[in-house]
Amino acid sequence: MLPMQKLVCTQEFWMETIQNDLAYAVKKYMDDHQINQTALANELGVSKGYISQVLNGHFNFTLQKLIEISLHIGAAPCLSFVPMSDYMNGKVKSKTKRKRHTVMG
Repeated sequence: MLPMQKLVCTQEFWMETIQNDLAYAVKKYMDDHQINQTALANELGVSKGYISQVLNGHFNFTLQKLIEISLHIGAAPCLSFVPMSDYMNGKVKSKTKRKRHTVMG
């Protein structure tokens, strides 16, 4: 496992972070609207398997698809670029609580 200082400098860390954030938001939308994966897939015009991948964090989305899903679930797809030093020093806080990330390296 990589130390945190190196981990946050990897593409894998940020891909997993964004995937987890989207999965959390999609799951909340489904819970709030009492719909299942099939219903959400129908709403978005995608397969149930794709929704399953989103919820499991095992997908690689285009920016367009990220925005489409975010807007559909009523979430603003905010992305900000901050100095890495601010992130590392805790000056930037995540909106979702995450479990420890592990990336082998």
